[in-house]
Amino acid sequence: MFIRNAWYIAAWGDEVGDRPLARRILDRPVVLFRDQRGAAAALEDRCCHRGTPLALGQIVPQGIQCGYHGLVFDPTGKCVLVPGNHNIPRGAFVRKYPLMEKDDLIWIWMGDPQCAEPASVLSYPYHNDRANWPHRHAVYHIRGGYMLVIDNLMDLSHLGYVHGGTVGGTPATHIEASMRTLGTATGVRFDRWMIDSTPPPTYVRAVGFKGRVDRWQETEFFAPSTVLQWIGAVDVGTGVLRDWKYDGVREGGFSFRLLHGLTPETGTSCHYFWSAANGYRQNQPEATELLFEEVGKTFEQDKHVIEAQQTRLLETSEEGLVDIHGDGARLHARRAVDRMLAEESR
Repeated sequence: MFIRNAWYIAAWGDEVGDRPLARRILDRPVVLFRDQRGAAAALEDRCCHRGTPLALGQIVPQGIQCGYHGLVFDPTGKCVLVPGNHNIPRGAFVRKYPLMEKDDLIWIWMGDPQCAEPASVLSYPYHNDRANWPHRHAVYHIRGGYMLVIDNLMDLSHLGYVHGGTVGGTPATHIEASMRTLGTATGVRFDRWMIDSTPPPTYVRAVGFKGRVDRWQETEFFAPSTVLQWIGAVDVGTGVLRDWKYDGVREGGFSFRLLHGLTPETGTSCHYFWSAANGYRQNQPEATELLFEEVGKTFEQDKHVIEAQQTRLLETSEEGLVDIHGDGARLHARRAVDRMLAEESR
């Protein structure tokens, strides 16, 4: 079951250009394209004549043209041309989905269009601040349900086991981390601090740490499907933890911001939109490239685990699974999604 009355990432802005882009979202076929003004539009990917995917057609001045019999639909989904017909049949239209393009992202609303509030689209200003946060982005296709990826992001104790050679480091560092979890109006926030710890390999490659470090990981989940993180480290003794709040210096070490947007494709697959923004050596493009490569390796490792996990759960279900110490934030996230599902069902 999907939450439909919510904004999901449909595409990166630079994915939608002069050709139709087909994407399955919440198990529905969608085609994205840009009109003559450059504004993005999203329609049901099915011609109302013979059901041919519109994504097999092309972009024309009036909108998108079906590649089978040439019917043309404008960005509102209305058929504006039927070759050979003087009159357009009544009912010749396809469903239009509300879109909002913001901060390099194109967001889509799959539910009741009357409920779509553009002001509720999540803001991510770091995509617009390239001087201080140069970044790169990507999208992965995951053969696993989107909530499995959310689970993975909400429990960072796996870092030392799955990502020891990149951003993880030793398992003991994560198991012994100080952590605070807080429910929020939109989901959950959890912070982790690893004061006086060994820097993981990615951190050393990035800035050349010579000794131990003070690390922070600040994560916030916005239900149903977006996670924002600020992660970094400074030389040991520089970071300070007071009253469950990191109150130390963040400059001069290694830091980066991550955006994770999980959009369900089907019940057992999803689109994973992510970006990595460099908060150190910002004027050196090679540093941003290194960060992107290292984070990309990390997410490929997650992808491998999540897809194997999905395969096993399809055989056995989640019945009988147990919760452990690191599951606090994950359980908060699940409850936030369950609340949205219950509200929508009413």
